[in-house]
Amino acid sequence: MSTVTLDWGTFTEARFLREVWQRKPLLLRQAFAGFAPLLSRAQLFALAGDDDVESRLLQREGRRWQLDHGPFARRQLPPVEQRNWTLLVQGVNLHVDAASDLLSQFRFVPDARLDDLMISWASDGGGVGPHQDAYDVFLLQAAGRRRWRIGPVRDATLQPGKPVKLLAHFTPEDDLILEPGDMLYLPPGWGHDGIAVGNDCMTYSIGFRAPPQGELLKEVLWQLAESQHGGPIYTDPPLREGAAPALLPPAMVKFAAQAFAKLKPDAALFESVLGAYLTTPKPQVWFDRVEATPASLRRACQRTGCRLDRRSKMLYTAQTVFLNSEAVSAELAPSSLLRVLADQHKLTAQQVKDATPAELTVLAQWCAQGWLLTGEVAPPVATKTRTRRG
Repeated sequence: MSTVTLDWGTFTEARFLREVWQRKPLLLRQAFAGFAPLLSRAQLFALAGDDDVESRLLQREGRRWQLDHGPFARRQLPPVEQRNWTLLVQGVNLHVDAASDLLSQFRFVPDARLDDLMISWASDGGGVGPHQDAYDVFLLQAAGRRRWRIGPVRDATLQPGKPVKLLAHFTPEDDLILEPGDMLYLPPGWGHDGIAVGNDCMTYSIGFRAPPQGELLKEVLWQLAESQHGGPIYTDPPLREGAAPALLPPAMVKFAAQAFAKLKPDAALFESVLGAYLTTPKPQVWFDRVEATPASLRRACQRTGCRLDRRSKMLYTAQTVFLNSEAVSAELAPSSLLRVLADQHKLTAQQVKDATPAELTVLAQWCAQGWLLTGEVAPPVATKTRTRRG
């Protein structure tokens, strides 16, 4: 389908960020007027059978819930007429260009926060139960109808013994029915329970990652430890005969504390760690390597321009540029052209022709790795082999 345009109606993106974002829920009727699903039911079910795609099947019978993880052959999925089941397909934007284009409509939020597009298909009565998420989410109704009960979570106690995290005591404040094209925004921690009304209900979830502080700290500490290159070796103080053999030596504790005290992270280190961490492709992401000469790839970029592969992640800081967890060389760190690529996700042929030799070289390298694509179907003398990042 052609690229859809987000219609905020009376809400501009600026007003939304100023008044609503991370503050309160908002229902946008016909945010995507005339929206049609990007994938048919059959295409979505086929995608769930791919080894490289993360998918889950959730079924409910009374109070009993069953969760299974894909990939799923079609015969493993229940009949579409059977009630109370949901298929969840994660990261559809990594596999479908139209889904990637839809996700780009939400780049008014920084790319460092934008996560992925998940599609859920549900039969009548299907859903994932009352729950809360630790991240912002837009819930776009793509097909069929879904009833959403939403409200603040005053008691986060979970139902025991369930395969999914279901709120034990959820009291909704609003009861909404979403039609195709309608979209509901929910800030982190807001309780919600979505139930398909009728068959063939398809909902698109646009999620925004919110890494816990402890997770980010773990990455920083790991990088700091790596930078120490081993350091001095621990040596014992004078030992006395008859000491308790199982006692942890206080000298060793002090030695470790001294090593930690030497760690002095600065802003540049935090930027480096976060840049690499937030651009690391997900574990199921693969890139197709292109075996072609660097000269032919440079010429292809100059003839047709280039664009980021939909699976690539690119960020930059004032100091450097990151693509798929790797920082560019010191020579390329100040490049304004690479920052344009990160912001626009593409470069025109003229922009590439104006590139420096170093910029042109790295563009060709990224094309060879499959991280960047030219406008050509395949560069001259190219053969593809599968390589994996992450």
